[in-house]
Amino acid sequence: MSVTQTVQGNYILAVDDIPDNLLLVQLALEQEGHQVILAHSGEAALKQIKQAPPSLILLDVMMPGIDGYEVTRRIRQDKSIPFIPILLVTAREESSLVAGLNAGADEFVRKPFQIDELQARVRSMLRLKETIDQRENFVSCLTHDLRTPLVAANRMLNLINQKAFGDITTEQEEAITNIVNSNQNMLEMLNSLLETHQYELGQKILSFIPCDLQQLIQEVVTELEPLVIEKGIKLEKDLKSNVQEIKCDRLELRRVITNLIGNAIKFTDRGSIKVSLFQNESEILVQIQDTGIGISSQEQQTIFQRYHQGNHRRSGKGLGLYLCQQIINAHQGTITVKSELGRGTIFTFSLPRPSG
Repeated sequence: MSVTQTVQGNYILAVDDIPDNLLLVQLALEQEGHQVILAHSGEAALKQIKQAPPSLILLDVMMPGIDGYEVTRRIRQDKSIPFIPILLVTAREESSLVAGLNAGADEFVRKPFQIDELQARVRSMLRLKETIDQRENFVSCLTHDLRTPLVAANRMLNLINQKAFGDITTEQEEAITNIVNSNQNMLEMLNSLLETHQYELGQKILSFIPCDLQQLIQEVVTELEPLVIEKGIKLEKDLKSNVQEIKCDRLELRRVITNLIGNAIKFTDRGSIKVSLFQNESEILVQIQDTGIGISSQEQQTIFQRYHQGNHRRSGKGLGLYLCQQIINAHQGTITVKSELGRGTIFTFSLPRPSG
């Protein structure tokens, strides 16, 4: 089956520039009942994967143009592609194993291979894919299932606090408020986990619409201003009026801006926070600078990693900044941090400036 044909259901993608090799792989796998699509180059393989991700990729290492190592690297670096096991096919010696594994491959089979060995390795890789898919479905289902009772509990607690079932004491009201707040924190964590999970699976659908970043930042600042006033710190704005309107997912960028300004407020006890919006020849930049406790150089190396938690007692559960990075990456932008302990932090994210 060629890459120009429509894919129906799960399939295995076999990639090799030598037609005889592809025919042998195709016959071996179709004996096991697998649907096989053939690609004769790395470029064709990448195009097919973007069109319809396979369940498994059998990838020859030595090909003209883009070789198997580079195809593997590109697949692993593309966050929009879900996890696909990659089985490299090679006739080279042991050193190629290291290069392939470093690129992101999961298994090797050597040429000339035995049919039964190839079939066994394919079965093993498909079991791996099934296990990972089941785990990912479990996370998604668990997150949804945990949210439902928390929402229901909060609604009931709020009714009790509103004295819908009779009078309550001041102590009872305080206790119920604390429970509601704890439940709300749990809901926020679950929502972040679900959002992160969708980005990692490449299942997050973004709605790109025209967006005025100046207006969006002002909305977030107005919403968070009571927290700034409560802490007795200053919030300054430098929002350049000549910044171009961009197309973005407004809700997702709002999440990023809220997270970054919220963190600045959380970790700044005195001094000020400054939110800036400006542009250069190629980028639009949003910068949040604070005079807070700062971040050590060691923590800065891992701060955008999943489940990273800082050493400070006010640190969160390690999903917020990771999710921010996923959102900015999905907008083809970058996010960076500069900080010094005791001297504050600067978070900056940049987005491509519209052409024309």
